[in-house]
Amino acid sequence: MNFGEITLYSLDMKVDGKALAEEILEQLKEDIAESAPLTMVAITCDSTFETKKYLEMKKKRAALVGVSLRVVELPADATTGQAIECVESESAKSDGVVVQLPLPEQVERDAVLKAIPKPKDPDVFAYGEKYDRILPPVIGAIDEISQLHEIEWKNKKVVILGQGRLVGIPAARYARKKGARVRVYEEDTLDMRSLKTADIIISGIGQPHFIEPHLVQEGVVIFDAGTSEDGGELVGDMHPDTAELTALYTPVPGGIGPLTIALLLRNLYRLNRQ
Repeated sequence: MNFGEITLYSLDMKVDGKALAEEILEQLKEDIAESAPLTMVAITCDSTFETKKYLEMKKKRAALVGVSLRVVELPADATTGQAIECVESESAKSDGVVVQLPLPEQVERDAVLKAIPKPKDPDVFAYGEKYDRILPPVIGAIDEISQLHEIEWKNKKVVILGQGRLVGIPAARYARKKGARVRVYEEDTLDMRSLKTADIIISGIGQPHFIEPHLVQEGVVIFDAGTSEDGGELVGDMHPDTAELTALYTPVPGGIGPLTIALLLRNLYRLNRQ
């Protein structure tokens, strides 16, 4: 199934991220069983609804494959220094450290992320800084889906919504390396004409149902990596009605989310093998 000419294919293809994640986790469970149990620490500060839900999923998946995940919660008024000290301390006694974003405004995010030793950073925040051997989890999920469905990136028009460290920045690098023509926007700088003509959309702005049907062209591929809370439920950036116009899309929940957790854990294993 080649999406080089995506308008030739049937629309509304939903990616089953849970099924793909289970395959990865099953193999990872075998790999870890043949080596040694691993430990990982997730550092969070002033957790949001989305963060707490995501951490719950991480702990369950980690336990399944033989990874012990411990959560360290910093106080909401923590300083940059305290966060860095926590990262350094936890790095010394674990196999991997995850800093759960976002952090409070008073904490310098980049300074904290740089404190994570590269060999213990399964989120791969150094992706693009002469460090492309392992993909960040969200980008790894996009890559897995692209390979499975033979999505062509070369010369495609790719619009990325958001410029965050987890989605937007690494997604732009990945798409450019694949030969795509890339435009990156924030919600308030979005060029609607550019979005309407996009072949591939990668969204990580965390705005409930922002991508409505009238904003996209038929046959578009949408990687929805945005999560937010709406009426007590976890929802994505794409409006459900937009699905019928897509050649392929990742749902929220059940799309990129489960895959990122599986790939985070696989990254942890691969970093420790290296």
